[in-house]
Amino acid sequence: TRELQWLYAKAGARVVSCVGGMDMRDERRALERGAHIVVGTPGRLRDHIQRGSLDMGSLRAVVLDEADEMLDLGFREDLEFMLGEAPVERRTLLFSATVPPMIVTLAKHYQRDAVRVTTLSEKGQHADIAYQAVRVAQQDGENAIINLLRFHDAQNAIVFANTRAAVNRLTARFGNRGFAVVSLSGELSQTERSHALQAMRDGRARVCVATDVAARGIDLPNLELVIHAELPSNEDGLLHRSGRTGRAGRKGISALIVPPKATRRAERLLKGARVQADWIEAPGADEILRRDEERLLDDPAWSEEIGPDAAAFAGRLLERHSAEAVAAAYLRLYRDRHSAPEELGSPDAAPPRKERSAFGPSAWVALSVGRNDRAEPRWLLPLLCRAGGLDKDAIGAIRVQQTETYVELAEGSLSKFLGSLAEGGVLEDGVTVRKADGPPEAGRSTGPGPKPAAKPRRASPAPAPERPAPHDPEPVAERPQPEAPEPKAKPRRFGPATEDGPGQVKTAEKPRKPAPKDGPKSAGPRKAPSGGKPSHGAGAPKGKRTPAPAPKASASDTSKRFTPPNRPSGAKSGKPAAGKRPSGDQPPKRKR
Repeated sequence: TRELQWLYAKAGARVVSCVGGMDMRDERRALERGAHIVVGTPGRLRDHIQRGSLDMGSLRAVVLDEADEMLDLGFREDLEFMLGEAPVERRTLLFSATVPPMIVTLAKHYQRDAVRVTTLSEKGQHADIAYQAVRVAQQDGENAIINLLRFHDAQNAIVFANTRAAVNRLTARFGNRGFAVVSLSGELSQTERSHALQAMRDGRARVCVATDVAARGIDLPNLELVIHAELPSNEDGLLHRSGRTGRAGRKGISALIVPPKATRRAERLLKGARVQADWIEAPGADEILRRDEERLLDDPAWSEEIGPDAAAFAGRLLERHSAEAVAAAYLRLYRDRHSAPEELGSPDAAPPRKERSAFGPSAWVALSVGRNDRAEPRWLLPLLCRAGGLDKDAIGAIRVQQTETYVELAEGSLSKFLGSLAEGGVLEDGVTVRKADGPPEAGRSTGPGPKPAAKPRRASPAPAPERPAPHDPEPVAERPQPEAPEPKAKPRRFGPATEDGPGQVKTAEKPRKPAPKDGPKSAGPRKAPSGGKPSHGAGAPKGKRTPAPAPKASASDTSKRFTPPNRPSGAKSGKPAAGKRPSGDQPPKRKR
């Protein structure tokens, strides 16, 4: 609004602003008096249109600034409502640093013969912005930001964070370190936002901590430094943040704080944005102090003309102190006006491990909840502190078992804890406590409840033994011999053997032999009717099992079924159990 009032001042244009959070009655009265240009936010403009305060009948042009961010913030419905109320013959202009697909879709619906105009070069990055990727240790992120602010000493600097909580934390930290700082976030009212930006323009504040949404659309003429305290979510966010600086021919710096865990992500962001960054380390305390001395020596105040009052004071000062003492005192005063630099660790060094002190004498108690009750230390710890009146330091190891949980307590806190229990040792919500003799045995589930049954291991099927050659009265020369042995088929584990089914092997047709008649029981071992299991024949010694050959069922014979090793022979199949002779003659077998 201020820019347009300055631009059209000689033309006598009346510019009215309509912004959420401001007094709506003043805006209505200004609209009633007539306006050539109305600048506003989507929500407040829609309110004025629906209340009849803003007449869209004579509208000539609609301009959407930061159109992509408006769609991201959920203003699409308000924008479509306003564009639908505007006359059809109006002009529509969309301004955005990036053109995502949503903007293209919006342009197709509400623009006629739109022309895309770009002011950026596709070959290289912004020449007035120097990108820096600052490598820092994991615990030195905020300290590195303080050193960057001290090293560059920019007239205006903005620090970007991703959440309001991070903005509030950084604002408090910088304020405690002596920086003139303001914040911009979504929780501020429009008045507070305006005051913060005005403080940056007037020089009363030099550092602004903001989120992406709150910083969109602001223009600080003397912004020289942009620091990304947290990496942006995408490439467009990186370009939008960095685009706050390097305007109107001025130079600017965009610095990304990159801890070791975010190195790969930072590389992807820079590559996606087609930006070349210098990978550097944050300036140390010695570099900042040397930079302070250089700025002090190059200060233009040394070349200014000395007035009579200043000359008289300088004479009295030199009468009391030497020139060296005056210069050293001035340097100390200059440094005292600025925040002391931070000592930073190496970005490649591992973070220091916190050594845990010895717990000391302790005792053990057992709670009546365990894994079966979904017990976890993260909810047991606050329960013990709240209901048992314990401090967190008085609780040691927590070992969750199947039906119980063992907790180590400091010996001095045991009596206090047991005294806070209700009748029957009830802690809370039916959780009872008993005193234990010690910790549970490692790797075993303890407790009064039943232990879970061990999962049975699946036995692998035993290989089929070799089938003994039967007595054959025919001469060997008359037997048809196969040219090459065929691969042995893997039997199916479950279900009947069907013709040409999976796991079956076709064999050439061979002459069948007559089925053997039932002979005496001492005629040697006989085959088990259940999938290769041994049988107890009369010829076998008592107490020992004689291995039997695996049955050879034809592909068309569905009466022969494979019995799994873990299932008893003949179960649910109507077949006789092992050790019993099946009734009737055996069907003829086919040789392979």
